Amino acid sequence: MRVLSRRDPIDPLWREVTPEVVIGDLGDEAALARLCDGADVVIHCAGLVKARSRVAFDVVNVTGARRVALAAARAPHVLLVSSLSAREPHLSHYSASKHAGERAMAEVLGDRLTIARPCAIYGPGDPELLPVFQAAATSPILPVLSETGRVAMIHVEDAARQAAALAAARPSSRPIVLCDARTDGYTWRELMSAAARACDRTPRFAAVPAALIHAIGITNDFTLLLGQTPMLTSAKARELLHSNWAVAPEELPGEIPAPIYDLDAGFSATVAWYRSAAWMKH
Repeated sequence: MRVLSRRDPIDPLWREVTPEVVIGDLGDEAALARLCDGADVVIHCAGLVKARSRVAFDVVNVTGARRVALAAARAPHVLLVSSLSAREPHLSHYSASKHAGERAMAEVLGDRLTIARPCAIYGPGDPELLPVFQAAATSPILPVLSETGRVAMIHVEDAARQAAALAAARPSSRPIVLCDARTDGYTWRELMSAAARACDRTPRFAAVPAALIHAIGITNDFTLLLGQTPMLTSAKARELLHSNWAVAPEELPGEIPAPIYDLDAGFSATVAWYRSAAWMKH
């Protein structure tokens, strides 16, 4: 196994394997060539999830993806781990860049490309959902962003297991969505209830007006001018409030491993990791 990294990775996750490390990044074409040389399958899962502009997103999610495709032009199979948000490119700069990255790789690789679109991924090591669990552990009232929207979810271990199975299979002619057994997704109330249960709490819930979420996103947009990269921008608000992040039957994969984690088990394991890593108090 060969991996591209800016620095030699030191992590407990690597203790059972000894990868060949190619030092570099998506802008280093020589490193990408070394990475892909002689490979039977190339997995591209690097991506930028927050940035100050569409240009910044595109540098990584589009141009970087195209560079990987060119470097892997002789590989029999390339797996792009994209995002379900690519299904709705009009919502944000991020979703547009992921959609454009898919097209860029497809133009180079044709039918040797498989596109995997994970839905919302959570699990150990994720800093973005940490505030949700911190609020679930301490706040007597939890927000419900929408009473009608649905969000499909997947634990990171299940996403990795399914992506590995896709990489080992024949290339797919259509994008494939990775999700847990609830392909119809969860309501925001279900998500917040599960987060509270994982923290052994029984809070009350309060609906948050969509207008308030949009207003916070617009306010945070101004901090972009100060060089900050907040997660909740106006674009992210549109993604969060999109009514349908469920998964249609035609988007599902064929023969790949069934998910191990349901939402309660996955959230409980995530909170346990946060606490063991001292990201959350016991």
